[in-house]
Amino acid sequence: MAKKRHGAEEIIGKLREAEVLPARGRSVADAAKATGVTQPGGACPR
Repeated sequence: MAKKRHGAEEIIGKLREAEVLPARGRSVADAAKATGVTQPGGACPR
């Protein structure tokens, strides 16, 4: 079974929500969990 690909509208909606939540006082980790995206990392693992 193939993986689901997200549409442009869905991606834009999640990014907008992830941008607004930290401005309302929530942490980046909480915003990532609420939108269902991964939390940004610090560095690229090698």
